[in-house]
Amino acid sequence: MSETATLEQDPAALVAEIETRARRVETPCGDGTMTWRIWGKGEPLVVGHGAQGAWSHWIRNIDALAKERMVIAVDMPGQGDSAVPATPDHAGISAALAAGLREILGPGKQADFAGFSFSGIAFAWFAHYHPEFVRRLILIGCGGLDTPHGHTDIQPVKGLVGEERKARLKANLLGLMLHHPDSVDELALHLLVENARNTRWVQVDMVIPDRLVAVLPKVTARVDAIWGEFDRPHPDHSVQEVVIRRSHPDCDFRVIAGAGHWAMYERPEAFNATLLDMLTN
Repeated sequence: MSETATLEQDPAALVAEIETRARRVETPCGDGTMTWRIWGKGEPLVVGHGAQGAWSHWIRNIDALAKERMVIAVDMPGQGDSAVPATPDHAGISAALAAGLREILGPGKQADFAGFSFSGIAFAWFAHYHPEFVRRLILIGCGGLDTPHGHTDIQPVKGLVGEERKARLKANLLGLMLHHPDSVDELALHLLVENARNTRWVQVDMVIPDRLVAVLPKVTARVDAIWGEFDRPHPDHSVQEVVIRRSHPDCDFRVIAGAGHWAMYERPEAFNATLLDMLTN
């Protein structure tokens, strides 16, 4: 059996293999550190994950993106391997991001930012507080636009075991993150469980209902967006586009066909091509 086939059958081994190829950096965050992982060379692209996630939300994209860019994946405060910020608000997150990027990028260096779901809102506030770092902000399936929330269906798994537990986890991924049943593979299930286990801080009040739309008029960097065609929590991409264009009329808004909320995982080839093309324009 080839090494590639073995990794595909062992999600933990696949995650570990990709992580071992990264340069790991830890910078101050609250009473601990914020963890960054860096692949590739070239112009910097900072990528962020959704709530109860980690850098691994981008696991199907890192290799393709790192061929063209220096990919800087951050574990947002209170999630993954990062500590809770000094203050439980967007100012606290932004302060931790700024401390890290001063070390990683060096003085006077800007980056492009691609934020999925919660991190898109956090990056928008960061672009407001620290515009000197942000050349471009790309929002990916973000809430906080004060638009109608879609129907999501998440049920508890506590007490469930075996196949019943696995079935509930799969249903939860389809109830929020993914659109097609075939997209819920062993890797997606593994990431769901591991990332939820490592989450120490949930920031619902920092998103709902309008925390993104409130800050977008204050963002001076270019703002673009990518949406999954079947995003459940933030449906009807045309409505989201209208709201974003109120403050950023030149927004390059693109839709990934056949993808749900976690578009970069569900349709990685289309997503990678879209993001890289967007970054060249």
